[in-house]
Amino acid sequence: MDPYADVVEQYTAFARHCHGESPCFEEWSLGVAADPEVVAWIATLPGLKKQPNLVFAAARWHGVPAPGPYAALRRALLDDDGSIRETVLARSTQTNEVGRLATLVPAFARVAGARPMALIEVGASAGLNLFPDRWGCAWTTSDGMVELGSEPRLPCAVTGPAPLPGSQPQVAWRGGIDLDPLDVTDPDATAWLENLVWPEQDERRERLRQAVAVARTVPPRIVRGDLLDALPGLVEEAAEHGPVVVFHTAVIAYLDDAGRERFWSLMTDLVASGACHWVSNEGVRVLPRLAPSEPGPPDLFVLAIDGRPVARTHGHGRSLHWLR
Repeated sequence: MDPYADVVEQYTAFARHCHGESPCFEEWSLGVAADPEVVAWIATLPGLKKQPNLVFAAARWHGVPAPGPYAALRRALLDDDGSIRETVLARSTQTNEVGRLATLVPAFARVAGARPMALIEVGASAGLNLFPDRWGCAWTTSDGMVELGSEPRLPCAVTGPAPLPGSQPQVAWRGGIDLDPLDVTDPDATAWLENLVWPEQDERRERLRQAVAVARTVPPRIVRGDLLDALPGLVEEAAEHGPVVVFHTAVIAYLDDAGRERFWSLMTDLVASGACHWVSNEGVRVLPRLAPSEPGPPDLFVLAIDGRPVARTHGHGRSLHWLR
């Protein structure tokens, strides 16, 4: 889904994205797309603030029931006294889905091996994905279940010749960058993160609570700033602790075209200089040069290592298809 597309296009695409995942959000998205008055209300929001998940989360924050009928969302938006709009403007969709680690861990193992790595997340939010060493994985393959670590284990269906590691990653140092970092010790911040989880997905909600508890034991260092400006300095800092691995997932879509080009140049330069490895997990249209030659479902993410596509992944980490 393109966060820069017009309202109808965004909400129609989000409905497709929610199909089979959230009946409530699918209904709401289709309702918005077919409702000129609500489209007009959303169109008054600036730039990225028009995103479906942000608008829906703000409405839920102010009491709109979800799961619940589209009519309640419509009434809340059109009768808004400014509270929902204020929340949309003040907050963002900083989803931390730790389920994605089940697809990222094989990539981390590929670039770092058994060496303790210095891990940097771009667009880190609360930094919940900076703890791959604290989660187990349960990969379902054609040859049976492959388990790594202890509970809680993250489930993932695997196809293709994925290099599933036999040991958990070692992390010597962890840090991140975000325009507006969330503090895992702040109840309001973690309540907002929980509010971003889709209505019917209780398993994700419980996993988020576990992830917050993990992160609270050693709150990660998250630098406030623009990733394009802050990343080189953080890479230099991290290098004192071990081989640096920079990763991101569902983040670069929020940069405009010029920003994506700058990010591409920045990362390819850092990799070429030997400053870090780069693990990217983004929508197929976000960084077109990483699109695999092998065709696949357009809604899956592309997992890439150092600028080379290696797999397709489910956006919440439920599946990993390693390319041949």
